[in-house]
Amino acid sequence: MSGFEADNNGVSISVAADNKTGADFEVSKKPKRNKFAFACSILASLASILLGYDIGVMSGAIIYIKDDLKISDVQVEILVGILNLYCLIGAYAAGRTSDWIGRRYTIVVAAAIFFVGALLMGFATNYAFLMVGRFVAGIGVGFALLIAPVYTAEVSPASSRGFLNSFPEVFINIGLLLGYVSNYAFSKLRAELGWRVMLGAGAIPSVFLAIGVLTMPESPRWLIMQGRLGEAKTVLHKTSDTKEEAHGRLSDIKAAAGIPEDCTDDIVQVQKQTHGEGVWKELFLHPTPVVRHVLICAIGIHFFQQAIGLDSVVLYSPRIFEKAGITSSDRKLLATMAVGLSKTIFILVATFLLDKIGRRPLLLISSGGMVVILATLGFSLTIIGHSDNKITWAVGLCITMVLSSVAVFSIGMGPIAWVYSTEIFPLRLRAQGASIGVAVNRVTSGVISMSFISLYEAISIGGAFFLYAGVALVAFFFFFTFLPETQGKTLEEMEWLFGKLVGWREEAQKLKRKRKMNEANHQIQLGNNLTTDRRC
Repeated sequence: MSGFEADNNGVSISVAADNKTGADFEVSKKPKRNKFAFACSILASLASILLGYDIGVMSGAIIYIKDDLKISDVQVEILVGILNLYCLIGAYAAGRTSDWIGRRYTIVVAAAIFFVGALLMGFATNYAFLMVGRFVAGIGVGFALLIAPVYTAEVSPASSRGFLNSFPEVFINIGLLLGYVSNYAFSKLRAELGWRVMLGAGAIPSVFLAIGVLTMPESPRWLIMQGRLGEAKTVLHKTSDTKEEAHGRLSDIKAAAGIPEDCTDDIVQVQKQTHGEGVWKELFLHPTPVVRHVLICAIGIHFFQQAIGLDSVVLYSPRIFEKAGITSSDRKLLATMAVGLSKTIFILVATFLLDKIGRRPLLLISSGGMVVILATLGFSLTIIGHSDNKITWAVGLCITMVLSSVAVFSIGMGPIAWVYSTEIFPLRLRAQGASIGVAVNRVTSGVISMSFISLYEAISIGGAFFLYAGVALVAFFFFFTFLPETQGKTLEEMEWLFGKLVGWREEAQKLKRKRKMNEANHQIQLGNNLTTDRRC
């Protein structure tokens, strides 16, 4: 019997296929984009604007802060990068808070804290006061960085999870661009007023965020962990592509939460482990092979996302352009706006590729491209630095590489770090596990951004980018070796893929064969049902 005619109780798939109506074939069609899940993801991801705006606005505001407050380069490095370390407090608190009061209200908390921080920075009268504002804003950014991708991952259907969970990175870039625009728009004000308005304006998006979030539902996974099955069913039906998928997601989450499959009550009693109890022990002291593999992948992808030095390009782009020969403040800010525009355009491109091409190919293309681009940027800056005359081709190459670096980063490493790290953790570990990823991300970013000026003064600016290129090369081999493809997998299927650091490919093949068998059985069942209906 051929592969197209597997007999099942006398009914072949080929016969069933021949007898199918147009309605039957609709089952296999690619589902349309879920508009409700799309809207929820947009609202949650607005939280990421807070980080993007801060990075973008600080890159230009620091020019005027340095002159107005008469601070040193070391103080500049600390002021720019310290927010990333303050994020650790916010990320840790958000992991606990999101398990306690829910994902949705945690986003409101993030907006409120950042609102206060932005106002404090805007009214700062000296360096110490400004650092207090950075501290408060950093906690708010830490909250936002953790909770936006966690909520989006939990509300998204598997068919478009990569697309929707790339939204936090999209809004980081939109915030970045808004920060650059704010720099240019307020640069005409008096120096002592301009930078304060730039920083204080960050309070505006946090207000819209807090209001918008109140219109979206709570995460269905959090609701089930609280025993609120009735509410979770409603949300799942709205955020799934089909009723079958909603039922499947409900069953998977109930199993993960320890709720019997046959339980259909709207409210049930669950074991109270909703505030993070025991999670840290399971992650670090007694991890299973699956959890250990997941943790290595999550930490590694966040570390390398920042260790390749892209934040140095973004935060210090005015200095890089100055080294390349652009000395006018207006021109430096305009060139920096071009960086933000390039980053935003290509992150939008990436959102449509994540669920079509997959995570691994984009990661490998992005990290491999960064090796070439960072090395070329280092080469061009070295040529410029060792020449007494302006070398036009080297200047052009430098500017092109700066724009290319943010573009290639945004296609892969930028969004995928957030998508990947939130979708691979088991439900019981997701919020706290994601907070570890955020912590590694922000610590690495803080070290990179607070050391860039000192680094390039020690080994030259070209040498700094050669160093970053070397780190990008290590990242490429890490991604190739340890990270399984997660495209199209449900959040509950992830445990099949992890557990063997270098043997995950065999498990992926087993999962692929299992899926094909399930699809074949589904087609056989459709044929049987159709035949039974016709006989009746």
